[in-house]
Amino acid sequence: MIEIRNLTKRYGDFVALHDVSLTVAKGEFVVILGASGAGKSTLLRCINHLAEPSNGEIRVDGELSRGDRAGLRKVRRDVAMIFQHYNVVPRLSVLKNVLTGRLGSMPAILSWFQLFPREDIDIARECLRRVELEHKADVRTDTLSGGQKQRVGIARALAQHPKVILADEPVASLDPKTSRKVLRYLQQASRESGITVICNLHQVDYAREFGQRIIGVSAGRVVFEGRPDELTDEVLQRIYPGGLEAPAAPETPAAFVPTVPPVAAHTAPQLALEQS
Repeated sequence: MIEIRNLTKRYGDFVALHDVSLTVAKGEFVVILGASGAGKSTLLRCINHLAEPSNGEIRVDGELSRGDRAGLRKVRRDVAMIFQHYNVVPRLSVLKNVLTGRLGSMPAILSWFQLFPREDIDIARECLRRVELEHKADVRTDTLSGGQKQRVGIARALAQHPKVILADEPVASLDPKTSRKVLRYLQQASRESGITVICNLHQVDYAREFGQRIIGVSAGRVVFEGRPDELTDEVLQRIYPGGLEAPAAPETPAAFVPTVPPVAAHTAPQLALEQS
């Protein structure tokens, strides 16, 4: 489903990713493990073109991923993103936040005015049911807890009917109980819907518990690729050369980026739900 060849990303003189090559199968749940600043977020952002690769090639479901307008529309439709800091619209209801995941599949005119057909509303409600938030559909999203907001992000991603979900540190701000619940929803999406999930984590225990395969990244390079039971102390030393608790330089900060395709970037601020 994902094939990356010789991917390099530079920010001026700083090289965030060095000649990265890897493949991820359809329906696979892959954890990218590494310290802060290792290049994990940059890798995901290159896959969906929130950051443009400096060199290399990325294919999604066999097709070359491109950064032009047509290519962006396709990749944002096929590849959903879940962010560490939720990226929900606080003043909108939970249902309307989830419905933004349908914008990339709508005709341009409906997308512009954000007029959602009943079928899309039903899809959004079903996605909320899958993350156990259907009872919060009409509640303002800014009243939810952090874990609930992240579940809204998962429901929004599922509403896209994507081929791939990229999750960038989705549990970094959550307590252990809530973290496992969020990761379990992503695991279910992979198993039940055949969605490929690539999840960035820095927690080793979660990587072992949820990942089918683990890719270790350090200083922008892939230093390990294997099963969770192969994650030995020697491997962890390669992934975390300064130790698990050692601080690392932060990655280039990511500005807020809308999770909807470019065609919807200038839509009216108030969503209108079609009631029939």
